[in-house]
Amino acid sequence: MTPVGGNFHGRENEAGADVHEDGNGDATAPGPGPARGGMDQPEFLDLERELTVLFRRARAKQGEMAREVHPDLESAAYGLLVRLDESGRLRATELAAFIGVGKATMSRQLHALEDLGLVAREPDPADGRAWLVHLTEEGRRRVANVREARRARYVAQLSHWEREEVAELARLLNQLNRGMD
Repeated sequence: MTPVGGNFHGRENEAGADVHEDGNGDATAPGPGPARGGMDQPEFLDLERELTVLFRRARAKQGEMAREVHPDLESAAYGLLVRLDESGRLRATELAAFIGVGKATMSRQLHALEDLGLVAREPDPADGRAWLVHLTEEGRRRVANVREARRARYVAQLSHWEREEVAELARLLNQLNRGMD
């Protein structure tokens, strides 16, 4: 195997066929046929592997952060609180669209957040049939504390990075997120 950027991309077997590791140390040969739109390119294999690790860690951290906001908070609801913290008052339908869930799921999550005293609803002055959801003062305080602690962890974990590298990572992640909409 040949390391590239600290990662092992693949090697040739005795027959000269390209062999890749699947991230578990198991070697697998790619399927027959020509490269499938970049899928056999090492940089895309690296990207898939690293995003898988990142997403797995993010899900675990989201649960931890949710429990830091409130011990009874579901991990999926943490993202709702962050969105409300950043956006202010929103309709439930806007939240559901942003998070990618249906109305029933959103309604259930918002009721749970209301019961915990983290969000409140008020009539939408632009449409009396609709409601706007917002963080309560307690919700805002708790979310701010968790987000501040999270940013402090990022600063500590990335202390050996140049600030320009952190800014470039943020820029690239933003570009990736915009491309996934």
